[in-house]
Amino acid sequence: MTFSIGRREFLMGSTALAAAAALGGPARAAAERMRLIFWGGQARADRTYGVTDLYTKASGTAIEGDFAAFGDYWPKLATQVAGGNSPDVIQMDYRYIVEYATRGSIAPLDEFVGNALDLSDFDADQLEGGKVDGKLYGISLGANSAANLLNVAAFEEAGVELPTRDFSYADLPALAEKFNSGNKRAGMKVWSDNSFLEPALENFLRQRGKALYTADGQLAFDVEDAVAWFQLWADLRAAGVTVSPEDQALDANDAIETTMITLGKAASTYAHSNQLVGFQAANKDPLTLINYPRIAAGTGGGHYRKPSMFFSVGGSSTIKEDAAKFINFFIGTAEAGAILGVERGIPCDASTRAAIAPGLDAQSQAALSYVSNLGDLLGALPPPPPQAAGEISNPLLRTKAQEVGFGQLTPEQGGEQFHAEAAAILARAKQS
Repeated sequence: MTFSIGRREFLMGSTALAAAAALGGPARAAAERMRLIFWGGQARADRTYGVTDLYTKASGTAIEGDFAAFGDYWPKLATQVAGGNSPDVIQMDYRYIVEYATRGSIAPLDEFVGNALDLSDFDADQLEGGKVDGKLYGISLGANSAANLLNVAAFEEAGVELPTRDFSYADLPALAEKFNSGNKRAGMKVWSDNSFLEPALENFLRQRGKALYTADGQLAFDVEDAVAWFQLWADLRAAGVTVSPEDQALDANDAIETTMITLGKAASTYAHSNQLVGFQAANKDPLTLINYPRIAAGTGGGHYRKPSMFFSVGGSSTIKEDAAKFINFFIGTAEAGAILGVERGIPCDASTRAAIAPGLDAQSQAALSYVSNLGDLLGALPPPPPQAAGEISNPLLRTKAQEVGFGQLTPEQGGEQFHAEAAAILARAKQS
């Protein structure tokens, strides 16, 4: 979806003057150049560069931006950090913030709070999410929650009502039977196979009263939980609910263009709520959001308000204060908020959130409503994943899920191996 206000048009007139006022005016000399790196697609890049253009006009600092798809982003960032060429502003994920903070690859921001960073109107839970060992390393760019996206047109064509927030995994076979009998789209299934997705597994574990990790970086679930997870998806495949393992293997993991809903393979796919905007831009059919299935009727607590992503400052940056000022502008001005919308999640600065809400489009309003109305599905924010958690998410979980899906392992074998190898990864990380 293309943002309705053109970048150059938006920068004309009084907007840039207002932005300059938000920066405290041109009296202080700013850095001449700043490097920014982030993950996402073109829709996110367009919005991001709209804000960097606005900031450049207000501050005189040129922003050199660089972006990549999620899977390509982390090797690219790691290479730059290892080579002593770290960007000044780094988009950071909740899954990796502990690792980057403990290695000194991102800098604590506490010294800038109250000066370059005005967080007086910031949501407390999102602020806590950016802390590691009591220090602030990341500023949340938005709150979101795990979700399923539904292709509204595909459901309507099949004569099937959309699932409600009360539906459970046990309801999926009957839903699939109705969908399959009325489906007008060749080769489409009602649900993607989410067995390889860490957020889906985490939601399942939380509903069982467990978690992925403890606060001290250990596994917080048992072998039986992992076996139950793989067995759940084996049963759904057998019931004709999900796409085939061959089709699901096409999903490049967080690349919108290769998800089952965008490829037309499934009428549902996993996403985070803030991704509705990006998914709608890549899909002609109207999409909507629904929560994850409950593991049993009336069960709740699987969801939480997750920091969608952070902006952090590179540990080796020589312009940390300037980087903090840019982050403050990005999260705390109505002008930036009007460009960004909720594509990175619901703004965490209350005044920004209030300023942009009336002008949000239908998809953005849906994302805002979804995160605001999780009700009994909402639980507490878990601790940040430990160092090496990214290796457990991908490739370990993805590999074991595919091996079970293709019949190379039974659910029991997959669960046992996943648990054992995940524990080994965490143990090795503690020794490094």
